[in-house]
Amino acid sequence: MKTKIFALLTLFLLSISVIAQVDRSKQPQPGPAPKISLDVPSEFQLKNGLTVLVVENHKLPRVSFTLTLNNPPILEGDNAGVASLLSAMLGNGTTSISKDAFNDEVDFLGARLNFGSQSASASALSKYADRIMQLMADAAINPLLTEEEFQKEKDKLLENLKSNEKNVSAVADRVGSALSYGVKHPYGEFIKEETVNNVTLDNIKAFYKTNFTPNNAFLVVVGDTDLKTVKKQVKKYFGNWQKSTQIPNKIPAPNSNVANTQINFVDMPNAVQSNISITNTVDLKMNHPDYHAALIANYILGGAYESYLFMNLREKHGYTYGAYSSIGADKYAARFRAEAEVRNAVTDSAVVEAIKEINRIKTELVDSVKLKNAKAKYVGNFVMGVEQPATVARYALNIKTEDLPADFYSTYLEKINAVTAEDVKRVANTYFKSENARIIIVGKGSDVISNLEKTGIPIKYFDKYATPTEKPEFTKPIPAGTTAQTVLDKYLNAVGGKAAAKNVSTLLMNANVTIQGAPFTPTAELKIMAPNKESMEMSIEGMGTIVKQKFNGTKGYVEQQGMKKEMTEAEIASKKDEYSIFPELYYDASKTSLESIVSIDGQDVYKVKIDNGDKPSFRYYNTETGLLMRVEITVEAQGNSMVTIQDYSNYTSVGTMKLPFMQSVKAGPQTIIMNMTNVKINEGVKDTDFN
Repeated sequence: MKTKIFALLTLFLLSISVIAQVDRSKQPQPGPAPKISLDVPSEFQLKNGLTVLVVENHKLPRVSFTLTLNNPPILEGDNAGVASLLSAMLGNGTTSISKDAFNDEVDFLGARLNFGSQSASASALSKYADRIMQLMADAAINPLLTEEEFQKEKDKLLENLKSNEKNVSAVADRVGSALSYGVKHPYGEFIKEETVNNVTLDNIKAFYKTNFTPNNAFLVVVGDTDLKTVKKQVKKYFGNWQKSTQIPNKIPAPNSNVANTQINFVDMPNAVQSNISITNTVDLKMNHPDYHAALIANYILGGAYESYLFMNLREKHGYTYGAYSSIGADKYAARFRAEAEVRNAVTDSAVVEAIKEINRIKTELVDSVKLKNAKAKYVGNFVMGVEQPATVARYALNIKTEDLPADFYSTYLEKINAVTAEDVKRVANTYFKSENARIIIVGKGSDVISNLEKTGIPIKYFDKYATPTEKPEFTKPIPAGTTAQTVLDKYLNAVGGKAAAKNVSTLLMNANVTIQGAPFTPTAELKIMAPNKESMEMSIEGMGTIVKQKFNGTKGYVEQQGMKKEMTEAEIASKKDEYSIFPELYYDASKTSLESIVSIDGQDVYKVKIDNGDKPSFRYYNTETGLLMRVEITVEAQGNSMVTIQDYSNYTSVGTMKLPFMQSVKAGPQTIIMNMTNVKINEGVKDTDFN
């Protein structure tokens, strides 16, 4: 023990001695950029054009294979969707191995095998490397393309398109690309139901035969292998892959940037937030002298949490959870984008502030500390990346496919560290075209257009497929004699009448729950007792109850994964003021107002405001049926206000009442859908259920 203490004291005294010799009145000078020594992959080429790059690394007994077909982008035209369908069909068997047998063997080997319409990848333990390369080559050269699989994948693609109809982010991506590049450009065209229905299995086979060829292909092999072994394997399994006669693919120029900044607006009444993208096309390639400076400029503007956009839109104003920018570098076409999803009420302000930050980096020299931090970010990521053999292989492939000089990566850090504040300002003016930008906004027009018009920026309107349209009719005249109270009365009559509604004292509901992005499907049991008692328990088969929420009229709690949180006084007060069953029976007429007639999913609805102080809620009732279709509530989340949308549909009779059997809740990017499987009125619920 004395020896250990002595050793610790010695180290302590030595550390004091070293510290005493440091002059802390002077900031340390940065050391030289790390010297990067990149291994050069071994390389060979088959007669059919396939180029093979081999990176040996024997630290782990694994090998990975990445096949890249370096074809120019392909315009699919009236058959848009053919590449997506081919991608889904490849890798599911070969002409000599059934789909089930193929997939079973891949699983048995503990391997991974994936295909795209212009690529493939596989990985496995090195002892199985020969077989997994054989399976990969067989699936690439002799794919099993059957009518049965084609129809199945086609149905899945059509269903996916339908599910994205109301997805604001999907619409924003589609319209942004279409307007920036043009629908006749490979980067701007998009898949529609009509184009998918045009595709036949013969189209799939023809696309494969023309484009999935070794003419411009690269195979990168990384891991526990050697050049001699790989040469033998590749010649054996890929040697018979036949070249095709490829038709020259003439790629049109992308759309020109607009002469003056304009807003391109897409109205989506279901939007919880506005999706904003300030964008312009750029002519920037990886081999351009501006490339490294453009990376740094973008990082400072919107590439990280400490960026201009993030610090303004989130930290200073609380408009959004995050605001970022990106700049592409591509041989054919690329875009600059500054993006955020913001609350409807601040859409116009977010646009103004985002443009202000873009103009700031174009007019002011960046602070030396920010510049230093941005460089450090890229240096750190690069140094860590080159420790990975796969990264080295990707760099080698980039040199081949992006027409880069041989020393591009060995001099990468020098070029990053050579970027000056003047360079940042110069490239920002070259590539961040705030004066020629499209401000693409997908959002709820009835809430945001009036304020956007006040910005003075011209507004053009488009539908969800980037087709120009007239300005939508956001509100319609309210019929004479129609008031908030008549709308509420019509709803109560539609669901069974006031008297019957007053007699509903309890509800018991069972539902299947779909949580967006979740790999499981929970079930839920909900119990409600008038006036305001609530219970919800959500379960997963095999896991039991995962979420429990209770309110007994005076107190409540939320319990999740064993963690119990009591409701706050504010939450309890809010719950006490709520009427859980048919609140329309109890609204104070002085606190309700009929705002307008708007459209939801193509149906006209009355918008009724419920005055709850500083955070009013809105209820939407179908003008024809009188039924409630939507409720909007503003809540506080992580210090920011957020609007949640609750949609109601599939009204079904339960005794003498009509109740919605489908309910969905959208909060930010998250969507939860509840399909009722059983609803009971005035039975199955007791006071103790809310304890």
